[in-house]
Amino acid sequence: MTASPWRPDPPAANPPMFNLTPMVKRLAIVTVALHIIRIVLPPEWQQLWILNFGFVPAYYTVADRFLIPAVLAPITHQFVHGGFLHLGLNMVMLVAFGTGVERTLGGRRMLLFYLVCGIFGAAFHLVVYPTSVVPVVGASGAISGLFGGILRLVAVRARQMGRVVRLLPAAAVWIGLALMTGFIGMPGTGGASVAWAAHVGGFLAGLALFGFFVPRYDRRPPPSP
Repeated sequence: MTASPWRPDPPAANPPMFNLTPMVKRLAIVTVALHIIRIVLPPEWQQLWILNFGFVPAYYTVADRFLIPAVLAPITHQFVHGGFLHLGLNMVMLVAFGTGVERTLGGRRMLLFYLVCGIFGAAFHLVVYPTSVVPVVGASGAISGLFGGILRLVAVRARQMGRVVRLLPAAAVWIGLALMTGFIGMPGTGGASVAWAAHVGGFLAGLALFGFFVPRYDRRPPPSP
């Protein structure tokens, strides 16, 4: 019988410095590879890439005809990034949050959870900015969902040990940071705008939906000694 992800195995005697889980590794490789492919294209092709694979709210609300990118964009925008700084920040957070989530959910469930949170992030951005023609790109909504999942995981493990962890303060800080960067820009990027609504939507989806992705056998409390 394998150990439950809710009760982590004892650490290895000589743990590797970077112990990436398989799906996190694959997600990072695919995302980085797609970014490299995009930036080596001619400038006009790069623009078409962003317009077709980025999430544009106006495609759903004011376009005079149905556009194929509107079907794919809630997922494809998660694999498009504006630059190496944007990509690097998201990949660092993917490794930081995704590894723990994958160890709990497993690779396939983690991937589905990741994509669903990104879709909810895009949907919330659409609600807030329904007629925007500016493409939203990046995995920030999905990664915010991973952070929401990590908070839920921390709370469950603390409860199993007889402690109580309040999620509201951490949630308030995350949402506050999303709002701040959305209205004043990300520090170190020259005031580049951030899709704060996608961050908030993905995060709230992660908090709300994480429990539905946990395998049934892991939802039971550990047996009493």
